[in-house]
Amino acid sequence: MQELDKKDRELLNAARAAITKNYDGEKFMHTVGAAVRCADGKIFTGVNVYSVHGACAEQVALGAAITNGERDFAAVVAVRGGDGEEILPPCGNCRQILCDYAPDCMVILGTAQGPRASCCPLHTRSNRSNGKKSAKKILRRLNFSAFTVFLDKFFV
Repeated sequence: MQELDKKDRELLNAARAAITKNYDGEKFMHTVGAAVRCADGKIFTGVNVYSVHGACAEQVALGAAITNGERDFAAVVAVRGGDGEEILPPCGNCRQILCDYAPDCMVILGTAQGPRASCCPLHTRSNRSNGKKSAKKILRRLNFSAFTVFLDKFFV
């Protein structure tokens, strides 16, 4: 992990600004803000959209960037709280989305030494092959043979 540079601190401040402006401490509909920096330096922000199947702030920020034609992402950060004081790691779903859409981006994480930038938690595609073998093994034990055929086709 590396210390944050000026661009990383700007990204963190953008995520904090997004949640500070939109925090909902009454109904808790918007409690997380995120920012994504594209390879060209543009920053896009988002807040979580709370519901049973709501979207995480990282997904909203990434979607905003994609909507504006961006496809190359350099870094992402998510923060929680009225002033964005807590830096959050990506949840499992966001890690998968980052793996699919931004496999080489840096993720800003909170550590005991303060905020640090790290490579994307799932930046290699090799994890899919290991996941396929594990999933197939479990499904065979449970006798879900039709689904294992699906996995063979889906995970090429």
